[in-house]
Order: sequence, then C-alpha cells, then structure tokens
Amino acid sequence: MKYRQRPVVIEAVQWTGDNYDELREWGAPVTVLPASNRPGRGEALIIGTLEDGPNCEAVHIADPQDWIIKGIANEFYPCKDSIFRATYDPVTP
Repeated sequence: MKYRQRPVVIEAVQWTGDNYDELREWGAPVTVLPASNRPGRGEALIIGTLEDGPNCEAVHIADPQDWIIKGIANEFYPCKDSIFRATYDPVTP
C-alpha cells in the first residue's frame, strides 16, 4: 500500500547553534551535546521525541541548521535542512 501525508500546518524553529534559549522557551525538550563529545563534528542538540519512550532510550540529534519541528501532538523531532525545505512550504497568515 502507498499513503499520502495529510496536509497539516506545523511549527518549526531552525537551530542556528546560538538559539538554545529560544528553543527551550518554545517548549522543545533539548539538551546541548558538547563538541567535546563529538570530535570533529561540533556541538549538537539532543531532542526528546515520542519514539524515545519514557526513559529516552533512543537519541535524536540535531546539528546546527537542522530544524526542530513541533508536530500535531505537540511532539518534537529534528529534521535536516534539505529535507525540511523539500517537504514544507512557509504558511502566510
């Protein structure tokens, strides 16, 4: 079977590497992963998602320029910039 995604409006904030406080104030469950934990890759964010389960067994990581998306159930997840731009269009009020 094939399925088509229903059109929904989502909220998203692009992580610039400098807007951690903005993401936290928005309600995103994010934690900074220091660059020292990722040699040669730089600082990242760990995003708590629905798939993580109650004990956060999985780890979802966002790099600078990735988008943090708030879904229809107020869940959060990261999305690479190229995939975000291919999938979503801006909504005008």
